Amino acid sequence: MTMAKLDPASGSSAARDSGLGRRKFLGVLGGVVGGSVLMSHGAQAATHGVATRRVFLGCYTLGAGGGKGIGLADADVQTGALTVTSTLEGVVNPSFLTLAPNRRTVYAVNETTDGRVSAFAVDAAGGLKALGSQSALGADPCHLAVHPSGRFLLTANYSSGSVAVHPIREGGALGAATDLVQHTGSGPDPDRQKGPHAHQVLTDPSGRWVHAVDLGTDSVYVYRLDLGTGKLSRHSQAKLKPGAGPRHIAFHPGGRAAYVANELDSTITVCEWDSATGTLKPGPSLPTAPAGGVTRNYPAEVTVSPDGRFVYLSNRGHDSIAIFAVADGGRGLTPAGTPSCGGAWPRHIVLSCDGRFLYSANERSPGVAVFRVDRSTGGLAQVGQQLSTPRPVCVLPA
Repeated sequence: MTMAKLDPASGSSAARDSGLGRRKFLGVLGGVVGGSVLMSHGAQAATHGVATRRVFLGCYTLGAGGGKGIGLADADVQTGALTVTSTLEGVVNPSFLTLAPNRRTVYAVNETTDGRVSAFAVDAAGGLKALGSQSALGADPCHLAVHPSGRFLLTANYSSGSVAVHPIREGGALGAATDLVQHTGSGPDPDRQKGPHAHQVLTDPSGRWVHAVDLGTDSVYVYRLDLGTGKLSRHSQAKLKPGAGPRHIAFHPGGRAAYVANELDSTITVCEWDSATGTLKPGPSLPTAPAGGVTRNYPAEVTVSPDGRFVYLSNRGHDSIAIFAVADGGRGLTPAGTPSCGGAWPRHIVLSCDGRFLYSANERSPGVAVFRVDRSTGGLAQVGQQLSTPRPVCVLPA
């Protein structure tokens, strides 16, 4: 595996606690200002006669066992198997990655107390070239998404409980923030809900509404984004069960249902979503792991199959992938199994672009497990052994 150095503008150090929730960081992150890594093939190419697709890997770089930066890997389109080809070093704590709609730019959070967001151009060979970074205006940014218009980047700052908006310039670089909205409130959990904790931000399938999931206030906030000014205005607020600790949301492709992964009470909540009125209505909640066997379980990522027939959720603690069969146009879920995640502490799961494979970033194994998806039953069959890589926490298929 080859390495390419990317020197940040200043050094950074961090001390991460051993708690089961969001880690705290100390230190200062310098802006990403330059560097690139070139690959021998593009997002889909052939290596030694094997067709592959590009996959980017996010990780934690600070603390014991940390990685070096953003990993660049190839996925075999026939087997799903991953091979890391190089690493873009010097990117601090790129714990979540996302692609622009045109797939020409990768954006990463830099999850530290002095949080930043960084942009990287994807070259014709599938490599990355740094385009600079901007302050996230908050502590510990942990999730980001590009608005479907391609004009703005939205970032969730966990420790600050806020959401930032940055304009995207021509070529993919980021401008100074146009807005920062601050959540307020708390929840009953004395350790994790003393204040707001924005954990995810994304738009609904219609592209009209921005959702911010806040673990600290047991809420999903719905915003409008003004594409002229880059300002967010709150439209509605959906309250989950007190102490549920909502972490992430995923929408059914039919556009009328959504699923919220609740980290603190180990449940998944089925919600009705009305894009005409911008209203999210929480409904029944189901446990995500069988009773017994582990002291605590902390759901993390939730995702939906492209055909809308199955929902998948990662269980940290139980170390499994919960599978749910979908009914009633997305508004009904039935448990369909909890196979092993293939490692320990599955922080992030994602389906390949064609839905044939599921990748699980198992932070504490550490490694990335690959599963072949049975699209008739939703079942998962692991492909070989997990890919060993330092503290993986995000997998981004290109």
